[in-house]
Amino acid sequence: MTKLPDYKNEQLSFDDRARDLVSRMTLEEKIAQMQHEAPAIERLGVPDYNWWSEALHGVARAGVSTMFPQAIGMAATFDPELIHKAADIISTEGRAKYHEFQRKGDHDIFKGLTFWSPTINIDRDPRWGRGQETYGEDPYLTARLGVAYIKGIQGDDPKYLKAAACAKHFAGYSGPEGERHKFNAVVSKKDLWETYLPAFEAAVQEANVAGVMGAYNRLNGEPCCGSKTLLTDILRREWGFTGYVTSDCWAIKDFNEAHKVTDNIEQSSALAVKSGCDLNCGCAFASLIKGYRSGLITEEDINRAVYHLMLIRMRLGMFDEPKHVRFTSIPYEENDCNEHRSFALEVSKKSLVLLHNRNKLLPLNRQKIHSIAVIGPNADSRDALIGNYAGTASEYVTVVDGIREAAPKARIYYAEGCHLYKNSMSGLSQKNDRLAEAVSAAERADVAIVCLGLNANLEGEEGDASNEFASGDKINLQLPGNQETLLEEVQRTGTPTVAVLLAGSALAVTWADEHTDAVVEAWYPGAQGGRAIASLLFGNFSPSGRLPVTFYRSDRDLPDFHDYSMENRTYRFFHGTPLYPFGYGLSYADFDYSQLRLSSSTITAGSEIQVHTTVKNTGSCEADEIVQAYLQDSEASVRVPIYQLAGFRRIRLRPGETAEVSFTISPRQMALIDEDGNCVLEPGAFRVFVGGSQPDKRSAELTGKSVSSASFTVTGSPLKLQR
Repeated sequence: MTKLPDYKNEQLSFDDRARDLVSRMTLEEKIAQMQHEAPAIERLGVPDYNWWSEALHGVARAGVSTMFPQAIGMAATFDPELIHKAADIISTEGRAKYHEFQRKGDHDIFKGLTFWSPTINIDRDPRWGRGQETYGEDPYLTARLGVAYIKGIQGDDPKYLKAAACAKHFAGYSGPEGERHKFNAVVSKKDLWETYLPAFEAAVQEANVAGVMGAYNRLNGEPCCGSKTLLTDILRREWGFTGYVTSDCWAIKDFNEAHKVTDNIEQSSALAVKSGCDLNCGCAFASLIKGYRSGLITEEDINRAVYHLMLIRMRLGMFDEPKHVRFTSIPYEENDCNEHRSFALEVSKKSLVLLHNRNKLLPLNRQKIHSIAVIGPNADSRDALIGNYAGTASEYVTVVDGIREAAPKARIYYAEGCHLYKNSMSGLSQKNDRLAEAVSAAERADVAIVCLGLNANLEGEEGDASNEFASGDKINLQLPGNQETLLEEVQRTGTPTVAVLLAGSALAVTWADEHTDAVVEAWYPGAQGGRAIASLLFGNFSPSGRLPVTFYRSDRDLPDFHDYSMENRTYRFFHGTPLYPFGYGLSYADFDYSQLRLSSSTITAGSEIQVHTTVKNTGSCEADEIVQAYLQDSEASVRVPIYQLAGFRRIRLRPGETAEVSFTISPRQMALIDEDGNCVLEPGAFRVFVGGSQPDKRSAELTGKSVSSASFTVTGSPLKLQR
């Protein structure tokens, strides 16, 4: 019997097998494997593989799959368990599709198992077009949801990855999109370790993420995909990362063409690999053969990179008998099945945030509503459901579709009202050519639902979004075009008016807050979004979503977009009064908090503390509540957040029911980051706040409730902790 080569021997470790496989490749074969479109090595039985696949909120760009709400909407659920299950469904569908494609000989782009998701950058500025891809502005929330998503994608099999997640974009990436190929993000050590890196650290050390993608920009002078500081010193050495690193697509050529840190593509490719980048999305690494011949890079550098890549493919089971890899048995029928679509609807419902509800207009009473005007450029828009990095849904339910379904006996008056961003719907028409129709519809209705906002053609990635404004970024926070005029004219009819916002970012809807009867933030709610929105409007469930970002009153409240300092940014450092705060969202129920207590009023440095509270549903309907805990360091020696999220939990209570909710605050959460980037736990006074929102005055004004607080003291000497 012919002895199997070690790389095919399933009894050996993946580590040994990957090293053996790399040792059998020629230099040219190895270099070819370092590009996202890796060719087959027929003599070794290595099939071709395209590393580039996407799964931000469903298997993307590979045909039909279940479409969940955009990532920012999933963040609004404040529910790691929900996000974990969504990711598990996505990887189930990814496996089902991958194996069916393999059976058909289809090895094309977007059809692999290496998903370049999630995006765990901090959404520091609402003008950034890719904020929709993130889990919001808070490092703790982003870390908790990112870890949940990664674990759901990768599965819990002791041997094989269900799929390989990839945390991106490492690091300090949040616009401007139009300058990302040449932009240098200048970030202090304090801001870097306090805000920009924690979610990536959690992805590596808690979730054992398989991949990390570098960012396009430079960080403090180093191109991120060729940064020794990021990829070697922090990622590999300090955090112990063992997976693979990929460049963002065509980012390597930026080193010489835009960043001007190298002279040519050979130097750029060599810098990337020597710094720790293993895979090139693009074709720049084809130049490595010239770089090797001219002494810019060694074969040892190349071996290290290819080993990381082969190890991931081994862990995905690509070199093992399919019958030994349990995920190969997932049938294609599980893709886009009824169960998965139903769960996507549940996620969509939990993502919706009720921002304003004057005189409790919502929920609407079906028995009293006989006619409904559904108005606006996003009322019947599929694009407004989707967001970017999306797959294809087998069914799309727009807002007007959902309302028709939810209120079959009511007369529905539909009107576009205006273009999403242009002055008229027709190039031959006068300005506001659909306004009269919308006003007429509102005049005849018992209630007007005005669907406004954006879509991924207006905000998104440079080169992906097709708007003419700012390469995918927003130039301001206003509703574009004539949308606010439309809303004002509809409201002027006297018909009760609900503004439904479909967008991936915060908008300055101050007029809507002051004048309309209700405002709902729906994000890009996924293919089932219209059903979810209609269900909220008619009270089939109580809204429970919370804002994962701050809604500002104006972009005048924001620092310069190019400034990466966190000063006056996000709820943690903002000195002004927001329109709608981070963590805010209304319910159809009422919740009372009582008996806030700590495990101790004094602890020694290095100890944790337990926080307990009692929550009661004093309302008339069963509902979910997002219990939030915030921590304030009252005596820090350096600038620290005003307070920051330290725990959150979704609970469900029937009317009159109570629940005990507990949080544990760790020493690491009590620690601060000093100006040198060190993590230090200083003794002193701390304060804990627990409630249904953050403890700011604006949240209290909007909810009519104050948040409870309790204090404790940390004694002893300062402790330096692991960052």
